[in-house]
Amino acid sequence: MDPAIITLCVLAVAAFLFVTELIPLAVTAMAACTVLGILGVLPAKQVYAGLSNSTVVLFGGMFVIGAAMFRTGLAEAIGVAVVKKAGTSEIRLMTAIMLVTIAMSSVSSNTGTVACLMPVVIGICQAAKVPASKELMPLAIAANVGGTITMIGTPPNVIVTGALATAGLPTFGFFEFAYIGIPLSVIILVWMLTIGRRMLPAHNAGEMDEEAVQAAKEEAGASDDKAPKSKTKMWISGLIMVGVVVCMALELPTVPLQTAAVTGAILCVITGCLKEKEAYAGIDWVTIFLFAGMLSVATAMEKTGAGKLIADTVVGMMGANPSPYLLTAVLFLISNVLTQFMSNTAAAALLAPIGISIAQSIGCDPKPVLMALGIAASMAFATPMATPPNTLVLGPGNFTFNDYVKVGVPLCLISWVACVIIIPIFWPFH
Repeated sequence: MDPAIITLCVLAVAAFLFVTELIPLAVTAMAACTVLGILGVLPAKQVYAGLSNSTVVLFGGMFVIGAAMFRTGLAEAIGVAVVKKAGTSEIRLMTAIMLVTIAMSSVSSNTGTVACLMPVVIGICQAAKVPASKELMPLAIAANVGGTITMIGTPPNVIVTGALATAGLPTFGFFEFAYIGIPLSVIILVWMLTIGRRMLPAHNAGEMDEEAVQAAKEEAGASDDKAPKSKTKMWISGLIMVGVVVCMALELPTVPLQTAAVTGAILCVITGCLKEKEAYAGIDWVTIFLFAGMLSVATAMEKTGAGKLIADTVVGMMGANPSPYLLTAVLFLISNVLTQFMSNTAAAALLAPIGISIAQSIGCDPKPVLMALGIAASMAFATPMATPPNTLVLGPGNFTFNDYVKVGVPLCLISWVACVIIIPIFWPFH
């Protein structure tokens, strides 16, 4: 059988398993590249080459640094201090919650941020007699959009960067995502404080799934709430994060992104901000293996021509010489719809190599197309299962599925229009 057809068959099965999650996402990704190796589509040296990719190393290092911020209590202390100073006014409280969540989610776990802030937000809402749902939905929304500001803010950003690197194309810089991430954050913040606020349901706090919240905190690296916190270690973890981000921003030739991240992770352990085992536990291994596995699948798609087959089919359906604006708009919608019902990491991993192939087939620079795909995968507001932050606030906010649709669909459409307009300004198609 033609290697391209074999690759497409493996990709189709992987897509089905990603959507249904019949088996874990990471297992699906690693199984896909393994099968391609067994069937001879990929040479043995390339089957697990994704695990040594520099982007994987970067993500692993940043996971550890983020875990240190949660483990020392720094992330929670910053969030709680800002939210408590906002007072009891509904609009002021929403502004503070969204701003601090956007800032924290840009450099650390958005799930951990929501898990740490949610109990505080509920407590303030009860004291101020403000319906908890009015603040919890904006909390989840801010966590999702905040991740779009930096490369490590959310897995889809890393996925599209890695896909470009694998294809031998110029990649995105650490803060390059801010060109679209900051405008989106501002637009969504303003929308929620004005029109969006009126769409929020008025529900009092419901039952909070303590186990889910604790699990989310532990996944992000947060320590036991009752354990005493060291202010010295808080400062150290904060300084390490700032130092790493500054190094990444300066783009020093001898200190590439992954080196800065690993150096920061090492310092976190050496300084005692977290123990070695805690550092390992702070790494999201599902994302690491899913990303690494799908990088190898992307390699197979490129080398066998499977990506070109998909690209030719899609372009053929869009007519002769399709506009890159139309292409970007369509791929944004596909990515955004998929991510409402499946992992945004998986959605980005599936679509990134296809997006590159389609862009190249019409003579368009893949960077704006990949940026649209990555951002779309993070703009998951319309269903409770779209992202962990959405799921975490479901019970405490007493939300229904329709609540997410009512608030989330306009946000998705706003994001779509904003991206189609803003992205080509910073990343021209030609």
